[in-house]
Amino acid sequence: MRSEHYGRIRRTVFSSIDAAKAADQKHETVQREVDAIIRDTVRTENLPVTLSEQRLMGQEILHDMFGVGPIEPLLQDDSVTDIMVNGPDQVFVERYGKLELTPLKFRDNAHVINVAQRIASTVGRRVDETSPMVDARLQDGSRVNVVLPPLAIDGASISIRKFSRRDLTLARLAARGSLSGAMSRVLEIAAACRMNMVVSGGTGSGKTTLLNALSRHISAHERIVTIEDAAELQLQQPHVVRLETRLPNLEGTGQVTQGDLVRNALRMRPDRIILGETRGQEALDVLQAMNTGHDGSMTTLHSNSPRDALSRLESMVMMANGNLPLFTIRRQIASAVNLIIQVERMRDGTRKVTSIAEVAGMEGDVIVTQDLFHFSYDASSFDEEVRGSFDSTGLRPIFADRARYFGMENALIEAMRP
Repeated sequence: MRSEHYGRIRRTVFSSIDAAKAADQKHETVQREVDAIIRDTVRTENLPVTLSEQRLMGQEILHDMFGVGPIEPLLQDDSVTDIMVNGPDQVFVERYGKLELTPLKFRDNAHVINVAQRIASTVGRRVDETSPMVDARLQDGSRVNVVLPPLAIDGASISIRKFSRRDLTLARLAARGSLSGAMSRVLEIAAACRMNMVVSGGTGSGKTTLLNALSRHISAHERIVTIEDAAELQLQQPHVVRLETRLPNLEGTGQVTQGDLVRNALRMRPDRIILGETRGQEALDVLQAMNTGHDGSMTTLHSNSPRDALSRLESMVMMANGNLPLFTIRRQIASAVNLIIQVERMRDGTRKVTSIAEVAGMEGDVIVTQDLFHFSYDASSFDEEVRGSFDSTGLRPIFADRARYFGMENALIEAMRP
């Protein structure tokens, strides 16, 4: 019964309220006004709509006016980590690492597009037929990707990676089974000792979460510059400068890339540069920054293993400058990167640090690495839950000498004991 009258009531509300002026008012004030219009409309037109249905209509209308439409409640649900809208009739979520279909729906494809355009406009970006793909973020920091038809064949697609309200630290990640206590301690020491670190993993493996946790062990006295396509890092230090890329305007000008921002950041007297994700030609600038006194810099990249991460870095540097000899590129990587931390999303939906590898230098023209920790699967267990152990190789880390400089050598050696 409610759906038969919802369209009429909604049109009455939107024709009675100036959405632009309402945006400047308190949420409670607009809510009272919307509820009053709904009550008057139901009474005047003698519509068979109950009080509970009226309240639900009011919430949906407010979500349409100020939020992200029918998926707004999912943003308030802390058990949801990802929201995926595949056209108006399919809304999936990820809970505890598993995908599930929700009963939520949009009115039509135009409704999805309207929500997508509102999200993009809040961060000064646009999404339409001429620019059908965009990365943006919500006010709470959640990351959003939008793809419109005709690229999205079955209707507009919205993918939201939610901003975690939980203050995740390395210790808490260890308590959740994402890594061991010893691994957590070694990473704490590495971050405090200003090691250059690359967090490697696949999509949704928890790279940004781990990067945020690592950043908590940066000294409060350091100046940090962060560079991202869509800002989502949550640094706690008092001296942080956040930079974000910019897409080209309608005339195709005005674009600012990650590489542009990295080069500019070098002129900003940073102690550390944190790049949200290295995915292209900016890799060369990042390596040069790591090699020119900006110790303790961090970034993430997509790869399946520490060795793959090194290969990807090589490829991205060659994209930036194809004239550089491969040996020179590898030598630059070997001198810039200290640790590669591999994270993986398991088949049971959990995220684990599967390897911590240290770059040990070069032998001939090959970059040499040594594993400090690795996750060993329990081959005898084939149930849904992934079982295994985090094992230390017992090797003395190469950065132990640097840890001595920071007064942490003994703690590092103790943490490495098998």
